[in-house]
Amino acid sequence: MGYRFTLDDVAFLRGRYGEKALDVVSGMPLTSASMIADVEHARGRYAPHDAALIETTRCRRRATAKLRDADRWLLTDDALQQATPSVVAAHRAFEIADRFPGAVVHDVTCSIGGEMVELTATDGIGGVIGSDLDRVRVGMAQHNCREIGGDLPSALLLADALTPTSTADVVLADPARRSGGGRVFRLDQLAPPLPDVLMTYADRVVIVKCAPGIDYRALRNRFGFSGEVQVTSLDGGVREACLWSGPGIGERTRATVLRTGTDGAVSGFEISDDEPDDVEHSGPVGRWIIDPDGAVVRAGLVRQYAARHGLHQLDPQIAYLTGDHVPPGERGFEVLEEVSTSEKALRKAVAAYGCGTLEILVRGLDVDPDALRKRLRLKGSRSLSLVLTRIGRKGVGFLCEAGVRAV
Repeated sequence: MGYRFTLDDVAFLRGRYGEKALDVVSGMPLTSASMIADVEHARGRYAPHDAALIETTRCRRRATAKLRDADRWLLTDDALQQATPSVVAAHRAFEIADRFPGAVVHDVTCSIGGEMVELTATDGIGGVIGSDLDRVRVGMAQHNCREIGGDLPSALLLADALTPTSTADVVLADPARRSGGGRVFRLDQLAPPLPDVLMTYADRVVIVKCAPGIDYRALRNRFGFSGEVQVTSLDGGVREACLWSGPGIGERTRATVLRTGTDGAVSGFEISDDEPDDVEHSGPVGRWIIDPDGAVVRAGLVRQYAARHGLHQLDPQIAYLTGDHVPPGERGFEVLEEVSTSEKALRKAVAAYGCGTLEILVRGLDVDPDALRKRLRLKGSRSLSLVLTRIGRKGVGFLCEAGVRAV
């Protein structure tokens, strides 16, 4: 657990002297080798706020891959862990503005303001309100919206998410998924519980961010959810499942795939279960094996994705696809030969190709890629990929060229 910030800490960090102190501490290494000396230096100059300065600096460094302008945020370790990546939050803000033009949006679990920063910066949003039970995070959110978002929300309140405090058109919630240091997986044990959030704001558009491993079947069958489930990935990693419900929102499941380029530009695509899914469930392997993005797999939209791109499945229960081309932006593995899954046969195959570096992908088989790689005793200069999977009841392997991403 990270440092526990106080309101005095927040006031200090937001002040001119605090900003100058952060500039100084941000220049410290703060490594395991230097930490004792760095802490003593900070304590000698900035006590009693030395710990807050060090924690803020360390959190900012960890946030660089997640939040834009990370070196300007006020944040806590717990808040950073649950914060929405800026790219994902910006995409959601744009979608809200597009689907509900002029809507006032109320983030009822605003925390440090990750969503509000993007909402206040998005054209087409009629107004932004934030609220949270944590006074420290509300203070941090006020700073972050002003410094990074460029504008303050219409109102920033200290309030319980289950007590309506506005008449906003759209309600946004991100229930806490950790309790007592561990993760919470049951939807009715989130804070606040998911069913309670949906019931409290049943007459409005409600958007609830959840963990990507959410049980969709339980969500619909046990809790009666009848809205949209949106699974979002960013740069190959599945980030969240977002639930959309309320007036005018029907039942469907969709995957949103976002990718950032080297220049920071964001691209991607979306696919949903209302698209055709008529594909071959099995067939011979083609020139390429494609491992669809995790959002497509988690959302259960592999067949729709295959139909869109003219691919087919190796097996109806396995997510690997195959065909004679790789869809733009996806990774493909060009097949060299089909091989047995026995270690003796695999060792012989990789040796014949002079393979010294091997990426191993596994679906449908109980195989530890790292342990197998060590046992294969790789020698050579060639980089290859090995796809291990199941077709029917039979385990099969495909030795492939190293994976490439199609342009």
